[in-house]
Amino acid sequence: MARIEPAAGAAQEKASKGASLAGWIFAAALAGVVAGWAAHEFSPDTATAATFAGYFSILSDVFLRLIKMIIAPLVFATVVAGITGMGDAKAVGRIGGKALLWFVTASLVSLLLGMFFANLFHPGLNLGLPLPEKDMATNLKTGGLNLREFIAHVFPRSFFEAMATNEILQILVFSCFFGFAMTSLKSELAKTVTTFIGELVPVMLKVTDFVMWFAPAGVFGAVAAAITVQGIGILATYGKFIGSFYAALLVLWMVLIGAGFAFLGRRIFHLLGLIKEPLLVAFTTASSEAAYPKLMEQLHKSGVDDRVTSFVLPLGYSFNLDGSMLYQAFAALFIAQAYGIDLSFGQQLTLLLVMMVSSKGIAGVPRASLVVVAAVLPTFGLPEAGLLLIMGIDQFLDMGRTATNVIGNSIATSVVAKWEGQLGEPASEADHPGAHATAA
Repeated sequence: MARIEPAAGAAQEKASKGASLAGWIFAAALAGVVAGWAAHEFSPDTATAATFAGYFSILSDVFLRLIKMIIAPLVFATVVAGITGMGDAKAVGRIGGKALLWFVTASLVSLLLGMFFANLFHPGLNLGLPLPEKDMATNLKTGGLNLREFIAHVFPRSFFEAMATNEILQILVFSCFFGFAMTSLKSELAKTVTTFIGELVPVMLKVTDFVMWFAPAGVFGAVAAAITVQGIGILATYGKFIGSFYAALLVLWMVLIGAGFAFLGRRIFHLLGLIKEPLLVAFTTASSEAAYPKLMEQLHKSGVDDRVTSFVLPLGYSFNLDGSMLYQAFAALFIAQAYGIDLSFGQQLTLLLVMMVSSKGIAGVPRASLVVVAAVLPTFGLPEAGLLLIMGIDQFLDMGRTATNVIGNSIATSVVAKWEGQLGEPASEADHPGAHATAA
C-alpha cells in the first residue's frame, strides 16, 4: 500500500498541473484578444499594426519552433517502439486498414456536411464586399498537388531531410521500414537498439512537458498578432460566413462524438475531458503539430495502448483532417456563390471527391487547406482569386478546423484501439507513454 500512495499522489499532482496549464492557456488567449485590440486601435496605420503584430508573433514563433523541434524524434521513436512492441507485421497492417477505413468515412461525412451547410446558409450571397478580379494571383503554390507528385512525396529522399522539415508522413514511412527491420533481427545489437528507442519515448515526452509550459506565451502571441492586424471588427464583416462555418463545425463535432459514443460508450466524455489542453493549444495556435505531443500523452491516460497511438495518430495527421475537409468544401462553395457561379449537385459531389483525393497527406500546419482549395478551384471553373476574400480571416477559420482535426484524430485512435482490444482502463498512475512499448 505504501508504494501505491506516492504514485497516486504523483498522478493527482500531474493532473493538477495539467488543469493549471489549461487555465493559463485560456487566460493567455483572452489576454491576447485584449492586447491585440489595443494594439490595433492605437496603431496610426497598417504598417505600425503589422510591426506590433511582428513583435507579438515572436512568442508564437518560438513556441512553434520548440514544438517542431520535438515532433520528428517523437514520431520516429513512438512508431518504431510501437511496431517492435507488436512484433507482428500483420497486426500493423490490420490496424492501418481499420484506421484508414475510419479516416475515409470521416472525411466523406465532413465534406458532405461542408456542402450541406454551404447550400443551407449561402454565406457567399450578398457579401457586400468588392470581389477580387478573377485573374488576380494568390501567391499560393499549388503545382505539386497531383497524384504523381503526391505518391512520390510520400517516400522520403532522405531520412534526415524528412526529420528536418517535419514531414510526418515521410517519417512514418521510414519508421515503419526501420521498425519491421528491427523485428526481423534477432541479434543482441538489435535488442539493444530496440531498448534504446523504447527508452527514448519517455525522454521525449519529458521534453514535451518542459516545452508545453511555454504554451501560454505562444498562445498569447498568436492571438494578439491576429487581432492586431485584422481587428475585431472584421469578425462582424464576415459574421455570416464565420458563423455558418462554426455552426457546421459544431454539427461535425456532434457527429464525431456520437460516432465515438457508439463505439466507446460513456468513455468518450472522459476522453474529451482529457484532451481539453491540446485542444486549446490547437485552437489558439491554429497548428495541429503544436498539440501532437500532449495529445499523445493524453491518449495514453485515457487507456489507449501506446503501440496503437504511435501508429494511428501520425497516420491520422496526414489522412484524417475532418475540420480541414469540411472547410475545403465550405470555402469552395462560398467562392462559387460570391461570384454567382452555379454548381449542380453532381458537380458539387465531383468537387468533393477531387478534394478528398487532393487533400490526403497535407501536413497538419497552418494554411495547408488553402493550398488544396486553390489547386482544385480552376478545375471547376472557379476563380482562384476568390481565396483573397477569405485569406484575411483565415486565421480565425483555421483555429476551428484545427481543433476539429484534433478531436477527430483523438476519437479515431481510441476507436481503433477498441476494435483491436487495446483500450484499457484509464491510467491511474503518473507513468509516461512509452512504458508499454518499452516493456514489450
